[in-house]
Amino acid sequence: MTTRRELLKQMAWVTAGSFLMKDALAFNDVKNKKVGVQLYTIREAIGKDPKGSLKKIADLGFGEVENFGYNGKFFGMDANAYKTYLGDLGMTAPSGHYMYGNILKGWEKAVEDAKAIGQDYMVLAYLTPPERKSLDDYKKIASDLNKAGEICKQAGIQLCYHNHEFEFEAMNGQLPFDILTNDTDAGLVKVELDLYWATVAGQDPVALFKKHKGRVALWHVKDMDKTPKKNFTEVGNGVIDFATIFKNAKTSGMKHFFVEQDVCPGSPFDSIKQSIGYIKSNLIKHL
Repeated sequence: MTTRRELLKQMAWVTAGSFLMKDALAFNDVKNKKVGVQLYTIREAIGKDPKGSLKKIADLGFGEVENFGYNGKFFGMDANAYKTYLGDLGMTAPSGHYMYGNILKGWEKAVEDAKAIGQDYMVLAYLTPPERKSLDDYKKIASDLNKAGEICKQAGIQLCYHNHEFEFEAMNGQLPFDILTNDTDAGLVKVELDLYWATVAGQDPVALFKKHKGRVALWHVKDMDKTPKKNFTEVGNGVIDFATIFKNAKTSGMKHFFVEQDVCPGSPFDSIKQSIGYIKSNLIKHL
């Protein structure tokens, strides 16, 4: 009887060629792509009305979505139903967010489902405080990421790590972000750089692109307002120099980017409408 692991290995032979081709051509396709959105931004709406919320996203002009909250289904839909519905709306889901618990238990099934809906990326989204109490915790996480990345690779999927600010807060003289990048295989684990959180942490995104050249495959595009509180705001309203960032997409190795706004002043649909408008008018031209 063929195990799920053996099936994934067999799938790798079929997908490897096309995956490498897509990866090689992806940057050239960026300027022709529709802007993506991380669906966590509309978490309350999509929790109540998944199909209606996705329709609103498509109507705003987004062509790609990044999933979150995988629990064996995608917003209540199985893989086939979800992929079909996105396709009917003219959208795809090239990436999805997962928790560390997903990696520790049920990862092969998660990879199988991600493959079924057409995801090219799976992203470790966040580490809870109990999961990251020490540098040894980060070293174990890095080891687990390598193992999870190998399983992803067998299915033609790329694993990434998504940052917040805490990865840039030193512990015993070391940055957790450095452990997560230095102790993982650059081919198995790439980075989804959250531009807002990196900026909050005092990091220069372009400097990170140069340090990890070609490894920052995904971006979260969200702005930081001009107040001392450094609140989330719509893209173009704040202080982040997106023009310079977008001009350095090739150095980054960026293949997809997703608008995200964790907290919105009103309707999140209004906020992301403003953000996509700014991106299309002012930033896409720099790619």
